[in-house]
Amino acid sequence: MKKLILIAALGSLVAGCAVTPNSASVYNTRQAQGEQTVRMGVVESIRNVTIDKGSSGIGTLGGAALGGIAAGSNIGGGNGALAAGIVGALAGGVLGNQAEAHLNNRPGLEITVRLDNGELRAITQDADEPFRVGERVRLLSNGRTTRVTH
Repeated sequence: MKKLILIAALGSLVAGCAVTPNSASVYNTRQAQGEQTVRMGVVESIRNVTIDKGSSGIGTLGGAALGGIAAGSNIGGGNGALAAGIVGALAGGVLGNQAEAHLNNRPGLEITVRLDNGELRAITQDADEPFRVGERVRLLSNGRTTRVTH
């Protein structure tokens, strides 16, 4: 039973840390088959950035729950188990927070494009597609989201 609880808590932790992509190649259901404005331009500069989803607190809570259950149920008895559970929860919370932060950060690119009309636009997206300075690209916009594609 204890193992089942640990597995369920760990599964919830991992699912809660899932990252939504900012890829030019990934469309959600609402974006599919939607019309987009297409503008052409040339890449002026590319800068490596980190895209941070932010913390939801799920990593901390999940880690604390796992640490508390694992330590409290496996170490000592009575007050010893209580103390072990508290220490396990604190350590698990710290580790869970770090794990969530690591899972929520991913490499991105800030791509500055000079449009054919002379205007400059900077778009940040996942670094899942290579771009080069001087390369001709398309900017696809739907009013809220803009993507740089080849």
